[in-house]
Amino acid sequence: MSENAAYDIVQAARSQSKIDSYTLINGVFSDFHELHGDRLHGDDPALIGGVGRLNGRPVTILATNKGRDMAEGQVTHFGGVSPDGYRKAIRLMKQSTKFNRPIVALINTPGAYPGVEAEYGGQGEAIARSIQTGLGQPVPYLSLIFGEAGSGGALALATGDEVWMLEKSTYSVVSPEGYASILWRDGKLADQAAAKMKLTPSELLAAGFVDRVLPEVTTPETLSALTTQLDLKITALAKLPEAELMAARRQRYRQF
Repeated sequence: MSENAAYDIVQAARSQSKIDSYTLINGVFSDFHELHGDRLHGDDPALIGGVGRLNGRPVTILATNKGRDMAEGQVTHFGGVSPDGYRKAIRLMKQSTKFNRPIVALINTPGAYPGVEAEYGGQGEAIARSIQTGLGQPVPYLSLIFGEAGSGGALALATGDEVWMLEKSTYSVVSPEGYASILWRDGKLADQAAAKMKLTPSELLAAGFVDRVLPEVTTPETLSALTTQLDLKITALAKLPEAELMAARRQRYRQF
């Protein structure tokens, strides 16, 4: 992919015009009830968690939250989830198994919150446990990347039976600016880095890292189409015996 094409997708994934998490949740699910707290230390508004219905089926919903404006963005660290947020996600994943609810994770984050307090709070351990917990839940689990998906902060919620992306989204271990700074000592070469990183939906689909690329969600019609596709896939996954579901998920991630 050309430098311009790849970096255009990076910029589109970061755009403020991208659908926000609450609008996406309320457009796809009904009867959403948000739950708070990790039952250990606190709550994190950068990680939305709760229960809703997908075409009438109860599901657990996890979503990163960049905020709808500058004020909210400062509170949510612009989508940078803290240990409290990942522990909240872990709590709700386990609750899903208890009540046999499928999990849907909606991801738009540049990465986990990098603040000193997050490191003191056990950021690395919280991310690792979120990955481990997600891989181990015997219920259908879908992960949808609808904006940026950066590093372990995104991977913590991208351990579903399938990982889908919207067509103007990205998934990478580091930002193009970070890649360029590390390799070439010049963050201004981010456009060149983006072309080399293979972080666009089409490239990731071809490599087998994601399972489906969907049109951007911008209208009631596209929200309805997304609802239908999520429902169809979860219905199919729910028909699988637990052992088969878990074996397929393990195989998906062991191949990389």
